[in-house]
Amino acid sequence: MKSVVIPSYNRNIIRAMLGLKVQEIAMPVASDDEVIIKVYAAPVNPSDIAFIQGVYNVVKPLPAIPGFEASGEIIDAGKNVTNLIGKKVSCFVQDDNSGTWSEYLVANRNDIIILKDDMDMEQAACFTVNPFTAYGMFDIALQREAKAIIQNAAGGQVASFIRSMAKENDMEVINIVRKPETAEKLKSEGENYVVVENEDEFEQKLIDYSSCLKPTVAYDAVGCNLSGMMFNALSSDSELVVYGGLARKQICGIDVMDVIFNNKIVTGFNLIDWKADIGEDEFNEVSAKLQDKFISGDYITKISDSCGMEDVVAGLRTYIADMSGGKLLIKP
Repeated sequence: MKSVVIPSYNRNIIRAMLGLKVQEIAMPVASDDEVIIKVYAAPVNPSDIAFIQGVYNVVKPLPAIPGFEASGEIIDAGKNVTNLIGKKVSCFVQDDNSGTWSEYLVANRNDIIILKDDMDMEQAACFTVNPFTAYGMFDIALQREAKAIIQNAAGGQVASFIRSMAKENDMEVINIVRKPETAEKLKSEGENYVVVENEDEFEQKLIDYSSCLKPTVAYDAVGCNLSGMMFNALSSDSELVVYGGLARKQICGIDVMDVIFNNKIVTGFNLIDWKADIGEDEFNEVSAKLQDKFISGDYITKISDSCGMEDVVAGLRTYIADMSGGKLLIKP
């Protein structure tokens, strides 16, 4: 089979991309509880970019196949899961011996989601991470009975799903973005509270919006001093939920007095831990609910482009130039 292969990690993103090769490698073999998936499409996520740089929390022995997420069809299976052959699935794999930027991949039964017949396969390629991350994190706001929330990286896909969920629950959202053009786009979509990092009076605008709306949950995908600004803008009895570190810098700027006297906390959200906590039955219920949202068109992952494996370097160049513009799909 053909696969994209990374021979070495490189923190320089351009060199990391240029190092990618398309190679013929042996087809994987499924163990008793594993399946072989013919890949339909695999998205490029920020985690994939961090992986090929060697700065993600998953580091595989090299050479390795990048890619954690995909959609496809099960064409073979181990003896315990032969009933799954022919099923269309979405999957998330982080094993050393597998990767999704490939014609075929091997996955454990626990790492796949069986798809409904009407689920679009491009949307399914991006299904296992962002929608569930948004759902799990938004449940924190529901449990806190929040009337308003703050989120950064608001041009991203997780943030888009959170906005949809907030609208469904009459919850206001303060959106923090990096670029003025992203702010204008969100405003054109009806968002009333959008602030741009590094613009004049950014922090004061954030404080003013927060004073008016009284947010009690904030979602942080960035880190650095932006975490502190969001935390400090929250009302009393609030929670800053950290789910990413795009700045690759430590959280800073948190007001100690807020922690002591205003009952504010910082927590982390890890999708794998959340999935384990809720259990298989509830996860399957959430999956069915989310698939229905995609099938109806209420939720959608923005996809900007697609490419074959031979064009992966050119595709990645375009993707990293505008990561908020939509997902890049690799289609073997």
